[in-house]
Amino acid sequence: MIAAGADLKIYVAMRPVDFRRGHDGLAAVVQQTFGLDPFSGAAFVFRAKRSDRLKILVWDQTGLVLVHKRLEGGQFVWPRVRDGVMRLSPAMFAALFEGLDWKLVRPEGRRRPQRAG
Repeated sequence: MIAAGADLKIYVAMRPVDFRRGHDGLAAVVQQTFGLDPFSGAAFVFRAKRSDRLKILVWDQTGLVLVHKRLEGGQFVWPRVRDGVMRLSPAMFAALFEGLDWKLVRPEGRRRPQRAG
């Protein structure tokens, strides 16, 4: 798995992509469709039409890395299909990658105490 440190930016494509695309095809989607830089070091997560598959594209300073995962006996929890891209926290990404419902993960840094003292 890709080590999702606190400073890793993670973007999820909201619309399924053609899973025959490889490194260059997905990098082109990042540039042309989302207006983002595929060589920035951010992780770009793509879904197939079948909700049990994902691809992750990331530049590791030496080349483009492409991870393809298929869940056996389950499905990934995806955001509603629409145009655009959304950003996930590293904790949400870890839940998504494991096939868990990432929407149940609290965004980091937004915890507020209920009362003082």
